[in-house]
Amino acid sequence: MSSISAEQSSGQIDVRSRPDMAALLGIAAVVVFVHVLTNNRYGFHRDELQFLSDARHLDWGFVSYPPVTPFLERIGLGIFGVSLVGLRLFSVIAQASAVFVTGLMASELGGGRTAQVAAALAVALSPLPLFEATEFQYSTFDYLWWVLTAYFVIRLLKTENPRWCLAIGATVGIGLMTKYTMLFLVAGILGGFFLTRARRFLGSWWFWGGIALALLICLPNLVWQMRHGFISLHFLRHIHARDVGEGRANGFLRDQFVICANRFAAPLWIAGLLFLLRNQRFRVLAWMYLIPLTLFALSKGRGYYMAAAYPMLIATGAAVCERWVTSLPRRWRWTVETAYFTVLVAWGLYICTVILPLASSGPLRDFALNNNGDLREEIGWNELVKTVAGIRDSLPPEQQASVGVLAGNYGETGAIEILGPAYHLPAPISMTNSAWFRKYPSPPPSTLIVLGFSRESAEKAFTSCRLAGHNGNPYGVKNEESEDHPDIFVCGGPRKPWPEFWEDYQSFG
Repeated sequence: MSSISAEQSSGQIDVRSRPDMAALLGIAAVVVFVHVLTNNRYGFHRDELQFLSDARHLDWGFVSYPPVTPFLERIGLGIFGVSLVGLRLFSVIAQASAVFVTGLMASELGGGRTAQVAAALAVALSPLPLFEATEFQYSTFDYLWWVLTAYFVIRLLKTENPRWCLAIGATVGIGLMTKYTMLFLVAGILGGFFLTRARRFLGSWWFWGGIALALLICLPNLVWQMRHGFISLHFLRHIHARDVGEGRANGFLRDQFVICANRFAAPLWIAGLLFLLRNQRFRVLAWMYLIPLTLFALSKGRGYYMAAAYPMLIATGAAVCERWVTSLPRRWRWTVETAYFTVLVAWGLYICTVILPLASSGPLRDFALNNNGDLREEIGWNELVKTVAGIRDSLPPEQQASVGVLAGNYGETGAIEILGPAYHLPAPISMTNSAWFRKYPSPPPSTLIVLGFSRESAEKAFTSCRLAGHNGNPYGVKNEESEDHPDIFVCGGPRKPWPEFWEDYQSFG
C-alpha cells in the first residue's frame, strides 16, 4: 500500500503518488453495470420527459435550463430511440466519470491505493451521485463539471502551470451551458484566487484566456437570453419563491450530511476541509467549498446544490487520513481500514435500496417507492397516454378530426410528445416553460382533451367542459399526477380568443 507523506512544518503534502488505474476503473465499471442493469425499470421521470420534449426542439437556450442536457438527449434519441437504459446512459457515464476523477484527485493530493479507493467508493455510494445516474437531469452533468473543474484546479496548483486555466475555463463554460449554478463555483474559484497566494495567476494571460474561453462557450446562450428577455431569470425567481414557500429549502445544513455525501464519508470531507484551510498550496479548494456553501445558505438554496463540491474534500480527506492510518501498528491499521470500509459500504448499500430501482415488484420495490418520491414520479405516464388515446377514440368522428391535447404541466407535455406517437396522438399544446414559445396549432383545435387542470380551473379557462377520464396508475402509487391532477376533461376552445388566452396562461413549472 502506497501512502502520502506530509511536511508538517510547512503544511504541504508530498504529491508523488500515482493513480491506481485498475482499482478506479473497476469501481467505475461497477457503477456502470449496476445502473445499466436497473435503469430499465418503472418509466421516465417527469423532468426527463421535459428534457426529451425540449430535445425535439433544439435551441441555444430553454426557459428552465441551458441547452447541453437536451442536446445530449437528442443524441440519445437518435442512437437509442425511446429507451430508458439508452437515454440514461450518458448520465451513467457522467457519474462513473465523476467517481473515477475523484480517485484521481486523491492521487494528485498524494493518496495511495487505499485513499483512492476510499474516495471513489465514498462518492459512488453517496445518495446524490447514486440518484444522478438513475435519471438524466441537468444536475447529473453539472455534477461532473464541478468535479472536473476541481481536478483541473488541483492540477494548476500542483504544477503551477497556468495553462491549466484553459481547462478550467472550458469546463466552466460547458458547466454554464448545463446549469446556471456553475456561477456559484466560479465565485468560489475567483474568491479562492484572490484570498490565497494563487492570486499570482491573475496576472497570467492563460488566466484571462480561460475566462475568454468560458465566455465564448456560453456566448450563444447569453445571446438567446438577451433575445428572450432573460426569461430564465424570471423562471428561476419563480421556482426559488415556490421552493422557499413550500419548504423545499429547509434543512440545508442537514442535507450536507444526509444527501450530498455518504453519511460515513463525513469524517473524510471534514478532515479534508480542515487540512485545506491550513494548507497554503491548496487552500483555494477550501474557498471553492466555503464560498458556494455560504452563498447557497444565504440565498436559501436547496441542500443538494452543494453535492458536487464534496468529491474534492473527500479526496483530500482520504489522502490525509491514509497518512494517519499508515502511522498505526499493522494490526490497528488493518482493523481501522476494515471497520471503515465496512460501515461505508454497508451504509451505501442501504442507500442503494432507497434510491435505485432494484426490483420491479415485491418488498424491495415497495420499500423504495415508500421512501423515494422521485421513483414514484416515474410511474403512470404510459397509463396517462393510453387513457388520453382512449378518450380521443371515444369522441365522435367530427370531434376527432379537430382535437388537441392541452397539457397543464411539463411532465404531461413530455409524455404526450414522447409516448403519444405510439397512439397517433397529436403533438401536445402546452403553456409551460419553453413549450409556450412553440404556441398552438394553426388553425387551433375546436375540441380539447385537457390534462393537469382542476375542474374549477378547466371550467374557468375553457367552454363546455365535461369529465372524461381519470389519471392514475394500476399500482396505486401516489404521486403528483394521481394526487394533484387526477381528472381529465374534454372541453371546447378557450373562453378568450386564442392569442389572449395564450398570453394570460403562460406558466413556469
